[in-house]
Amino acid sequence: MLFRHSDEMFTQQIDHMRGGQGTVTVKHLLNPDEMLGKGRLFAQNTIPPGASIGLHRHQGDIEVYYVIEGSGVYRNNDQSFAIGVGDLAQVDDQNQHSIENTGDVPLVFIALILFSGEQK
Repeated sequence: MLFRHSDEMFTQQIDHMRGGQGTVTVKHLLNPDEMLGKGRLFAQNTIPPGASIGLHRHQGDIEVYYVIEGSGVYRNNDQSFAIGVGDLAQVDDQNQHSIENTGDVPLVFIALILFSGEQK
């Protein structure tokens, strides 16, 4: 069994995450060793207004974002989408994505990275 209070979760502040703007807060919900070898990240990310996670490529894994608060613009390769509460976006292996908070409140989303291909 695993039970962890919110204040016991590892939280970090990352400046200019993946070449983006501002500071992103990452609260790790599970540690990589708790993901049974299936993935490397399960976290709540918080991006303040005007900040972003820069465009980056995934190799050997996929990443899913599920928005729980706020709004912004999600980019997947050459496409851009408005993203908001309840929306889900996935970047596939060998593709790139970014996300920017274009709203007036923090953009909060769950991020899940699962291994693909040879990593499975």
